[in-house]
Amino acid sequence: MPLPDAAEHRRRTAALQREMQTRDLSAILLTAEPDIRHVTGFLSRFWESPTRPWFVVVPAAGDPVAVIPSIGAALMAKTWITDIRDWPAPAPADDGLSLLAEALREAVPAGGRIGAPMGPETVLRMPQADFARLREMLAPRVFVDATPAVRAVREVKSPVEIASIEAACAAAGAAFAAVPGFAAPGAALRDVFRDFQIGCLKGGADWVPYLAGGAGPGGYDDVISPATAAPLAAGDVLMIDTGAVVDGYFCDFDRNFAVGRADDAARRAYHALYAATDAGLAAARAGITAAELHAAMADAIGRAGGAPIGGRFGHGLGMQLTEWPSVQPGDETVLREGMVLTLEPGVHAAPGRIMVAEEDIVLTAHGARLLTRRAPPDLPVLTGGGLA
Repeated sequence: MPLPDAAEHRRRTAALQREMQTRDLSAILLTAEPDIRHVTGFLSRFWESPTRPWFVVVPAAGDPVAVIPSIGAALMAKTWITDIRDWPAPAPADDGLSLLAEALREAVPAGGRIGAPMGPETVLRMPQADFARLREMLAPRVFVDATPAVRAVREVKSPVEIASIEAACAAAGAAFAAVPGFAAPGAALRDVFRDFQIGCLKGGADWVPYLAGGAGPGGYDDVISPATAAPLAAGDVLMIDTGAVVDGYFCDFDRNFAVGRADDAARRAYHALYAATDAGLAAARAGITAAELHAAMADAIGRAGGAPIGGRFGHGLGMQLTEWPSVQPGDETVLREGMVLTLEPGVHAAPGRIMVAEEDIVLTAHGARLLTRRAPPDLPVLTGGGLA
């Protein structure tokens, strides 16, 4: 793990504290990995273990306090955080609650408001019973939803964050460029996925937490399936969708390939997706809403003679594979400069079959800038010896 930049994380904390002040919050309690890492820079794969809770208290003024299991104290000390209170977890009878309550009492006066992310796309990473006990221990202080404050800060990415996302895109891009060397008629989809992950790692990814896709004649029926041992067949459309990680930041984009040959319906669907992505790139800018961005892509699919699928056509991207907002009808989130988004239009390719395209962008003062290398304008065909 590279040493976090203290100035970067102080800036993020200060931005969060400004949001807290506008919402009359004396402190925010963070329990989820992305929220804690955003403030502290604490990066560890140990979060895969659900055994121990982790806490960071961000006061309305001053530096955050980490209340964490002792197994993480040495690593947390390598960040900019200096107030680290640890306990020998797991300790089910009192798994950090007493230490956490003490830290919150110091930051929040009696009757004060403690924020915690409680809204959509948030998670409380501690036992519900412990959270109920914590409320009782801190009364008459009250807990309120801090999602708007956390979201306002995390949605806009710094140059450091954007550079990490772009590096993840480059790593996955190298793997996609290598696909013609190992994906061909007869290859097992499971082997293709394994080789693709190896390609991401060789391309510079730290790890590949997400890989999904599908293959089927003229298209596929879903976009979240794991690989099976089924062999690729001539006439299939293969889609690989990856979330590779560099420095704790995700990319999220996919690529489509025809296996052996491409029928006319698949080519038309692919061209409709390419037109929709063009429309998204042209429309994406600060000041429009996520819903308006969706409409631009859906309209382009219609003009190209395609039928858009339901659901969203993209989302935010960063420390998580998917973040706020959702590019869908009804999401009136106003896009801002510095947001990193995916453009992910989908189209019906044949009865029971769909195709989806995806690119990653950042919103600049001059509109959208691609973080991925754009997919080719025509559906590439895998021949077993390269691309047709």
